[in-house]
Amino acid sequence: MKISKQAQRDARQLFRASLVNGGLDEGRVRQVVTLLVEKKPRGYVQILSRLHRLVKLDLAKRTAKVEGAVPATPALMAEVKAGLEKRYGAGLDLSYVINPSLLGGLRIQVGSDLYDGSVKTRLDKLAQSF
Repeated sequence: MKISKQAQRDARQLFRASLVNGGLDEGRVRQVVTLLVEKKPRGYVQILSRLHRLVKLDLAKRTAKVEGAVPATPALMAEVKAGLEKRYGAGLDLSYVINPSLLGGLRIQVGSDLYDGSVKTRLDKLAQSF
């Protein structure tokens, strides 16, 4: 189903209305969705689907997943968090996952951005070059 330009504009406007100090406010999102469902303007299903996508993308942008082969030290996690907050701003939700298949190094994903400094990836690239 194709979303009309008006529905996209309305969803963006509602999304911007849900922002507080540059961050998404869950309470406002709930209010917006409730009002939208109650009033049922033309194309409200399209507006809801677009708004859902915008909220999902914003949440992904605020979530950082860090993978390492071994448990991380608090000093390393503080350094990684400081670097990510410098690049993406404060308010990141950071999660650390142990993935032994990486062999070493870190793999960091923030939204659709992926920073891969793992030994496994380097070995795979070296194998592909031969």
